[in-house]
Amino acid sequence: MNMKRAVTETTGAVASMLMATAIVFGQQAPTSVVRPTLNLPEPTVSDAKTTIRPAYLTQLHGVQGVLAETLDGATVAEQSVSEKFNPASSIKLATALAALKTFGPDHRFLTSVWSNGKIDPATGTLNGDLIIAGRDPSFHYEHAVMLARELNELGIRTVNGRLIVSPGFTLNFDGSTKRSGDQLRATLDTKRRSTDAMQAWTDERTLVKDAASLRTVPSVVVLGEVQVGAAPPAASALLTHKSSKLVDILKAVLCYSNNFMAERIGETVGGPQAVRNLVVQRLNINPDEVFISSTAGLGTNHVTPRAMMKILRGLTEELKQDRLSLFDILPVAGIDPGTLEDRFTTDVARGSVVAKTGTLARTDGGSSSLVGEMKTKSGRVVLFVIFNEHGSVLRFRQNQDDIVTAIQNSFGGPAPFAYRPVALAMRLADSDYAAAKSRGEYEPRNQQ
Repeated sequence: MNMKRAVTETTGAVASMLMATAIVFGQQAPTSVVRPTLNLPEPTVSDAKTTIRPAYLTQLHGVQGVLAETLDGATVAEQSVSEKFNPASSIKLATALAALKTFGPDHRFLTSVWSNGKIDPATGTLNGDLIIAGRDPSFHYEHAVMLARELNELGIRTVNGRLIVSPGFTLNFDGSTKRSGDQLRATLDTKRRSTDAMQAWTDERTLVKDAASLRTVPSVVVLGEVQVGAAPPAASALLTHKSSKLVDILKAVLCYSNNFMAERIGETVGGPQAVRNLVVQRLNINPDEVFISSTAGLGTNHVTPRAMMKILRGLTEELKQDRLSLFDILPVAGIDPGTLEDRFTTDVARGSVVAKTGTLARTDGGSSSLVGEMKTKSGRVVLFVIFNEHGSVLRFRQNQDDIVTAIQNSFGGPAPFAYRPVALAMRLADSDYAAAKSRGEYEPRNQQ
């Protein structure tokens, strides 16, 4: 019998017998109420394992996998490390690793602007079609307004032809290229531009301290209709718009756990199977320990704590090659906006945990995860993976926080990372939260 799945099957004397057994390295007791005991080293001793003490004493309904290790590989705690769990959105760590390995942290997604006509400088009119081609997952209102400004700088204020958008172009997390084209046409034109679009432009320009751009109002009026299609053979390039750096896009994606952007980034590296193949091959992971059906973590994915630890270490090493740290792409608890803004918020804990959350309210009976690193007063940094299934995701979150806190306390308590908060330019990165919540695929705040 699969011991992890036995939570709903084991009853009577068998459950009572398992409850009486202290679990340290094996499978958590397959019953609805369990008290896992984790193996924690004394903070004053070398990384060798020492005494066994409880890391979490509150009753937990569900099943759990835990793996915590020091940076040099010493095991701090482990439980069900070879069992498969649904990692939910923490699979985005694998997607981020694949993107960084494929493109590098400085990669920028390109949006090309073409035309099959000529510009009349006397009237500021482009006599022909305006063609937009690109698959930038981060293309938002503010970037559309920037396109208008860049076209104005070329002397274009009116397009008497069509707006043609290439297949795959998206704006504001809208998976429909046609709707994205309609939004783009409206946003280019100051008379049709929405209040949200203007606010996004103002916020982004203020953030980057570009006051000069706010002294004028960019505008391009497209007189023709919006069509989806390829650039005509006679089209010539007008300009190329570049996105933010990949490392900055990943910071927004992972802070807000933005599913749309994660899926689009996953597509750029070949999709779920390509991400799985990359981590399995590059990190020497047993193929049986990783199944990825969504690069955002929606639906059914399965990973063992042991495999996720290898992914976390691989991501850490990949970032280190470019003198970056996990906190350059992951949320810092109690500081950054998004999924960790209201966790580990006490004065002593704030800033001491850098992690990716994962929550699926209904899938696999309720799945929750927390994967990342914690810093302690002893100076040690501990990497950790915590997976939970078949229970309340809100209780799982508290359970995860308790485990992290207990491990930190075993090393003298929490200590903050040397992190300087950054303002996230992509203000819309949290905008698909409501839609995701309605599907039960979301990252709930503690108070919800």
